[in-house]
Amino acid sequence: MKLAKTITALALAAIVCAGCAVGPNYAKPKVDVPGSYRGLAPDADQTGAASFGDEKWWDAFQDPTLRELITTALKENYDVRIAAARILQARALLGITRADQYPTVSAGASAVNERIPETKGRPGIETSANQVSLSLAWELDFWGKYRRATESARANLLANEWARQQVISSLVSDVASAYFQLRELDLELEISRNTLASRNDSLRLTQLLADHGATSLLDVRQAEQLVHTASGNIPNLERQIEQQENFISTLLGKNPDAVPRGKALLEQPHAPLVPAGLPSALLERRPDIREAEQELIALNAQIGVAKADYFPSITLTGTGGYQSSALSNLFTGPAGLWTVGGTLAQPVFEGGRIRNRVRFAEARRDEATLVYQQTIQQAFRDVSDALIAYRKNQEFRAQQELVTRAAEDATRLSNMRYKGGATSYLEVLDSNTRQFVAQLTLAQAQLNELQSMVQIYRALGGGWQQ
Repeated sequence: MKLAKTITALALAAIVCAGCAVGPNYAKPKVDVPGSYRGLAPDADQTGAASFGDEKWWDAFQDPTLRELITTALKENYDVRIAAARILQARALLGITRADQYPTVSAGASAVNERIPETKGRPGIETSANQVSLSLAWELDFWGKYRRATESARANLLANEWARQQVISSLVSDVASAYFQLRELDLELEISRNTLASRNDSLRLTQLLADHGATSLLDVRQAEQLVHTASGNIPNLERQIEQQENFISTLLGKNPDAVPRGKALLEQPHAPLVPAGLPSALLERRPDIREAEQELIALNAQIGVAKADYFPSITLTGTGGYQSSALSNLFTGPAGLWTVGGTLAQPVFEGGRIRNRVRFAEARRDEATLVYQQTIQQAFRDVSDALIAYRKNQEFRAQQELVTRAAEDATRLSNMRYKGGATSYLEVLDSNTRQFVAQLTLAQAQLNELQSMVQIYRALGGGWQQ
């Protein structure tokens, strides 16, 4: 009875100490958060505006075809599905770890019948032993070892959930970026085909003039040069387009195939100014920051798991059941049996193993702290870089529009001068080449502007909100 009372007292003490656990409680590290993002327009203060990153992806990207592509990618992309499988693994590991806090109860039954035959000088013997029992083993979590382990496993689960959100955010941006790249290649192909048609017309005219002695064979060869340059650019663009379609198909979780088109590159809506919001809100919105913090919480809890090994482990055991030589009398009469016990084990000498486990856990926590702070710093840089790129790409695109208009007008004037006999075909060749390059450069500038908008959305932590 004294032993039973002692075990009961220990169990009650374990319940009382349930709120206590060795090791440090988590405290959010200090980070340097700027008051505003670098890269905003000089005359724009957007810190009070709602952030572009808060918008749902279907509001951020207005092309219906692009929306359908993103929807398909979110359902079928393998990276998203792999991330979801990792969440299931982490959830199962949490259940396994949490089970260590509770008693282990097992039931057993046995029946043994034995007959020893009669021999000289010894009569035959028949025995029968039947038993059913219920056993219990419980290591009391006095020092919070298993509670800290559960805290760590729970944080790992949350880290995996945020990792999945990061995959989703990246996927939305990757699909949008790849789609805009595809539409830009489509535009370049259109420009090349239109240029080829125009140069073929010019070649026919030059050939006609040469046939009537109004110009030289040199002009014909120069006109052919323009045709072949435009013609040679088309197969390369067609190759890039098909490879880009293959890349998008992979993002969609499909085999390489054609990709549907929606709005043209020049029709894609985007605001002149993109609101960035408060920098402090970025810490709660970016999935990679939230993931890094949960990983820090998990490693911080592991310090408590390591420190708990300094203290004794207390295990309660008990067995109860029935035993009888006759199966019919198993649950009657004096067949009951029980045992109750407890053990205490205290580490005495382990060659510094426990101490170094604690040091190792603390070093991993310190590393995770630095990674968390570095992730935040990189996030602010991502936003700043994207804002700068968006603003400067807009400026470059505006200037390139002027260059393109000037090049188109120069081509028109040089053609007029050539037809009037005021200049040679060399001037037409030069102006036509400049116009073609200017048009392709403008298409690339328009793509860069859209790509910068996508990068802002991604850097601000948008895209994972469903």
